[in-house]
Amino acid sequence: MKVGIYGGSFNPIHFGHTGLATWVLENTDLDEVWLMVSPNNPLKDKNILADEQERLEKAKEVIGDGRLAIGKRIRVSDFEFHLPRPTYTANTMRALAREYPEHEFTLIIGEDNLQIFDKWRESDFLLTHFRIFVYPRHGCPIYEIPQARDLQILKNAPYFDISSTEIRKNLHK
Repeated sequence: MKVGIYGGSFNPIHFGHTGLATWVLENTDLDEVWLMVSPNNPLKDKNILADEQERLEKAKEVIGDGRLAIGKRIRVSDFEFHLPRPTYTANTMRALAREYPEHEFTLIIGEDNLQIFDKWRESDFLLTHFRIFVYPRHGCPIYEIPQARDLQILKNAPYFDISSTEIRKNLHK
């Protein structure tokens, strides 16, 4: 089975996350998308994160509530909750490949993450061992990374004009 790993804090999860996961399933060869809730992104400020269990439960609630027609092919995962901290994507992908050797994993990231990909631990390992789907973000220049095994910019993906940061700011007001 071909599985897309869409990692993030999901702080909070919103229709942009679910819309992109749905679009990817409808427009690529992936069989499932796993929303990989990250307990602590090493590149983000821990102080702005809601409790990891709350973020996980909210994601499960949104995906499992029947609103998504494609919901059975989108799963919420706490896989990283059981890995050493801080969690690094390279370690997660390595562990997933060991745990599920029958699956082929594709990493799904936003273009903003592609711009800082060189800051990710073992980014070369990820680029050479996994397909990577990149969701374009407004204001981010599109560019390719030559050493990538298979990097695909999802150029036709719809633009979701929402972010978790924006939601948190609005809630704070």
